[in-house]
Amino acid sequence: MIEDKNSEAMISSPSGSKGSRFIMAGGGTGGHIFPAVAIANAIKKQRPNASILFIGAKGKMEMEKVPQAGYKIEGLDIAGFNRSSLIKNIGLPYKLVKSFLQVRSIFKKFKPDAVIGVGGYSSFPVLRFAQSQGISTFIHESNSFAGKSNMLLGKKATGIFVAIDGMEKFFPADKIIISGNPVRASITNSQVSREEAIRFFGLDPAKKTILSVGGSLGAKGINEALDKHLEDFGNNNLQLIWQTGKPYAAQAKARCEGRPNIWANDFITQMENAYAAADVIISRSGAMSVSEICVVKKPAVFVPFPYAAEDHQTVNATKLVDRNAALMVKDSDATEKLVPAIIGLAKDEQLQTELKLHISKLAVTNADETIAKEILKSIEAKK
Repeated sequence: MIEDKNSEAMISSPSGSKGSRFIMAGGGTGGHIFPAVAIANAIKKQRPNASILFIGAKGKMEMEKVPQAGYKIEGLDIAGFNRSSLIKNIGLPYKLVKSFLQVRSIFKKFKPDAVIGVGGYSSFPVLRFAQSQGISTFIHESNSFAGKSNMLLGKKATGIFVAIDGMEKFFPADKIIISGNPVRASITNSQVSREEAIRFFGLDPAKKTILSVGGSLGAKGINEALDKHLEDFGNNNLQLIWQTGKPYAAQAKARCEGRPNIWANDFITQMENAYAAADVIISRSGAMSVSEICVVKKPAVFVPFPYAAEDHQTVNATKLVDRNAALMVKDSDATEKLVPAIIGLAKDEQLQTELKLHISKLAVTNADETIAKEILKSIEAKK
């Protein structure tokens, strides 16, 4: 990662820099955070004297992950709309007003030339305020279905980066740039060997290895399915790298005691090792997970999160299934069908080869560079 050593100084003395200043706004999940970091790194690579500040939501994972990537982040006192408990939304208007005041204070100190929103509810007040001040704003929409906030912001955005075609139904057609989704450089440029990666997890390179990732926050349906059928992995001479998410971590680790063929933890920091170790993959089908698996060219069984907006994860997975690039198991069927499906795939070398061939054709490895280039070109034209 490229460390933004000037960002802390810049927030208090913006006049001291000769480079452009950018704010990256959003977060909540790895699917928003990691693309934002990838774009920031690409901007720094093309313009080393650029200053970059992140803005996220206090208490969310970006407050931990962004500093780990070498960037400064400011947190807003904001929360999203709670659909499961309407009473919890009573304080939402107050938090929204407070967040706008916080954003105004940050902008006054940092004086950004442009703002890039990557999704998550913390991006809305940042981009909305930027637009009210005539500051260039850019949106990265990773999913096949745009969120309502991005649709509102898109009307006044300078440019909108999307992963696929057909997004004119959500955004002004003249502002859309099809870039693909930015995948972390640590994954796209990884040189880690399979054997080295498997030993990183304390497993046996001689055995077929299954990787299960349920997104940065975990996946209940996947976790429960694996938990119920843990013995099946050992019985079939298979080993498992299991990213559980925090809610399921303690239970999973307890269940894995005495099972040397299973590695379990709440989060995998070095995903390049996990992908290199995997012969086959179990995953949710969020946009970023799909993009990463296309890049690493691994056969996968996708289990779409059934409550995603407009069921876009099923849309994502279906597009791959229709191209013979992946398999899919519904979340409602996961308990009984997921483990048999992944074991069957692990044993079927011909099917693995077919899936790898077709998924590799969908890989985009330079989305971050494309986005950074377009943003910098737009900023320079405005100056």
